[in-house]
Amino acid sequence: MSKIALISGRGRLPHLLVDRLQAEGRAFVLAEMEGFESLSATRDDVLRFRLERLVPFLDKLQDMGVTEAVFAGGVHRPRLDPALIDPATMQLLPRIMAAMNSGDDGTLREVIALMGEWGVDVVGAQDICADLVAVPSVLSDAQPKGADKQDAARGFEILRLTGAADVGQGCVVARGQCLAFEALPGTDVMLAHLAELRAGGLALPEGGVFCKAPKPGQDRRIDLPALGPDSLESVHAAGLHGIAFEAGGVLLIDRAEMIARANALGLFLWAREGA
Repeated sequence: MSKIALISGRGRLPHLLVDRLQAEGRAFVLAEMEGFESLSATRDDVLRFRLERLVPFLDKLQDMGVTEAVFAGGVHRPRLDPALIDPATMQLLPRIMAAMNSGDDGTLREVIALMGEWGVDVVGAQDICADLVAVPSVLSDAQPKGADKQDAARGFEILRLTGAADVGQGCVVARGQCLAFEALPGTDVMLAHLAELRAGGLALPEGGVFCKAPKPGQDRRIDLPALGPDSLESVHAAGLHGIAFEAGGVLLIDRAEMIARANALGLFLWAREGA
């Protein structure tokens, strides 16, 4: 069986994948980019690396017999320190910078390409834990109503258009109007801002749906959008009716707890077919 590298970012997802790999007896290597520690807070077997020394890191994975890699957890583009770039990585710098300047999708595709040049195939978190994604269904007791379904359809239409421009994976729609859109600060900031606007008395349509989906044409082996139990709390605080997300295209972190939280809050949790 091949050895897999789990390249971890922040959050619960890396821990879930470690548990699954251990349960299945898989041989694995743990790695984290400096500044985005998660696993190393509780483990001492985590290989740390910097983007400025990418080639030595890839060489290390190759020497360790790694043939697959999975990326899991939150990261953002690090600020490079030119003084730390080694000569081999310097040769790749034009490719790396061009990819970073082309947007998130371009950056991720270049990461996958580079890994492949070192004989490492990138797989998705959902390939390790198939139950991270849902088939088309309503997972909660609460069901989306007619107006919710219309808002979800509108939200997914918006995400198709903005995703094609490599911008955002989430939005909020109420009564056909887009109330909020997920930009670089992320989902939590978007929903918190919407909650503040409602609390401040701004006249907004009641209810609404938080819609989440990957970008059209996105390589689904890396950077799939994710939802967790805290997402339900944020949606409730923003006065929404529930979450509609693309079935098979969004990672559910702690699914059982998510369903329990949705039921407790009276929200729907809808894995919608197609984006």
